[in-house]
Amino acid sequence: MDQTPLESALDQDQIKSMLADAYACRINDLNRSKALAEEALRYSRELEDFRLIGKCLSDLSLYYMILGAYEQCIQYGEEAIGHFTLVGDEKGIADAKYSIASAFYKTDDFNKGLIYLTECIPVYKKYEDFHNEARSWKSIGTIYEYFGDQKAAIHAYQSAIEAGIAANDLNVQSNAYNPLSGIFLNQGRIDDAMELIEKSIAMKLETQDIRGLAFAIYGRGKVYKAQKKHKEAERDYFESIRIHEEMGEKLGAAMAFHKLGALYLTMGEGERSQHYLHKGLNFANANNIAIIKVKCCYLLYELYKKQGNLAEALQYLEQFVREKELVVNTRAIKIIEGYEAIGKMEAAEAQVKVQKEKSAIIEKKNLELDAFFYRVSHDLKGPINSLLGLDTIAREEVTEAPTLQYLDMYRTQIHRINQILDGLIKVTRMTHLTENAEKVEFEQLIEECIKSYHFMPNFSVIDFDVCVDENLDYHAEWALINTIIQNLVENAIKYVRIAENEPMVSIAVRDQKGSIHLTIKDNGIGIEKSRQKKIFEMFYQADKQRSGVGLGLYIIKRAIEQLDGSINLVSEPGSGSEFIISLPKYRKSL
Repeated sequence: MDQTPLESALDQDQIKSMLADAYACRINDLNRSKALAEEALRYSRELEDFRLIGKCLSDLSLYYMILGAYEQCIQYGEEAIGHFTLVGDEKGIADAKYSIASAFYKTDDFNKGLIYLTECIPVYKKYEDFHNEARSWKSIGTIYEYFGDQKAAIHAYQSAIEAGIAANDLNVQSNAYNPLSGIFLNQGRIDDAMELIEKSIAMKLETQDIRGLAFAIYGRGKVYKAQKKHKEAERDYFESIRIHEEMGEKLGAAMAFHKLGALYLTMGEGERSQHYLHKGLNFANANNIAIIKVKCCYLLYELYKKQGNLAEALQYLEQFVREKELVVNTRAIKIIEGYEAIGKMEAAEAQVKVQKEKSAIIEKKNLELDAFFYRVSHDLKGPINSLLGLDTIAREEVTEAPTLQYLDMYRTQIHRINQILDGLIKVTRMTHLTENAEKVEFEQLIEECIKSYHFMPNFSVIDFDVCVDENLDYHAEWALINTIIQNLVENAIKYVRIAENEPMVSIAVRDQKGSIHLTIKDNGIGIEKSRQKKIFEMFYQADKQRSGVGLGLYIIKRAIEQLDGSINLVSEPGSGSEFIISLPKYRKSL
């Protein structure tokens, strides 16, 4: 597409919708997919949204891989990984690696492809992305077939089918049925092969996956050839070639040209066999598809030998031996490297499984502990309210100064216990908060938080400065954001320096590309370096002279963790404190 100026900017949701449309139409209109993704990339760069830029680049990498433009695929994929790394999006990184891996194994650099795919599988398992897990297993199965390891290939294809069923995705299931049918055919299970490939074709027709349909029809052509139904096989190969060429699928076209040449050789039609084998060989040479080169050279040797053209036969025999030797030697090295990668993946999967089991046990215990805290805290609120009521009654009856002094001490301690219980209830509420993200109106929220503390000592002498970027688009649980701002504002007021001529609290909310940066700065008493590492611990108080129970900053940290964010502190005693909070716009948990 021409790089003309954008007439009007799109927001993130509109760009995501454009990318979803592009992905949906990849099965029957790949050029439209590419055009939409390129347009989405332009808008994303305009917004300077690293995560969206990475997504656009990753999708383009996939489309160029399908089109056989492998250098562009790898280039876009690596650029996408760079952007996803900046925003810490491990699933985005896995998506980009999948496309790069496919480009590698389709150009016979399958050891590198396998390494990338084995890095993708644990990530997809972690996020229960069954669709992409199925695609990865299917590709791994293809690489196992290159290795000649049919047992491992069958296991990989079966894993792809299971993941496809979990994703309720007929396309990824049928993508695994195609090669499984080919393995059954090699094993002499012709009826099983036909049953499976017909099932795949039915699925492709139902989903209108035109590109996938071409591979399924090609697979049925192979079964027809084994059944000696040559006319049916010929029809399927031609139909497969037609669709592959229309869709720009180079590997699929090369495979079909080779099979068509082999079919005509079997049928005794030397001239037609020669034509399509040369076509397949030229196609494989142009697109660096080594295995098709080897197969075409061998069949051309057989063909010319049958025709008595020994010079040509010798030429293709030599080329076959040369290409075969190159493939075998490099394949031996790549198989070793590939199995090393598989070993690492299996070890990683075992570790992930153990970690998941440990995490499940810890989560269960934490939930039980949270439930206990919540129940006990609520149970204690009643008696505490009763004690506060008794304190009020006692004050009506008592007039002696010493006794009133004791009652003041009593009430102070009851209020302290009440504060601790309120804090514990807040912590457990955050843990069990049901996700209900809504657009956060920061300016209104900050104003309400500030007004809620008008009763505090020193409030009237503080100058509040609030600066919020216009048109902020951030969605989160209102209760969590309110908790963060309210506690930080309360702290800033509480620790103000009265001696300061102009006590101030500055609050700023900025849009920093893929994140929202919230800073709350004061010129209060500050915090000593030795205490700064501990201030987010439960019940820790940096200044024991001030009122509080040491739960405020702990609660803030828990709320920020719920939002996948981070918090940093810059502070000097006597100079004030600045809390800097970074909240990603796109959370892993959503």
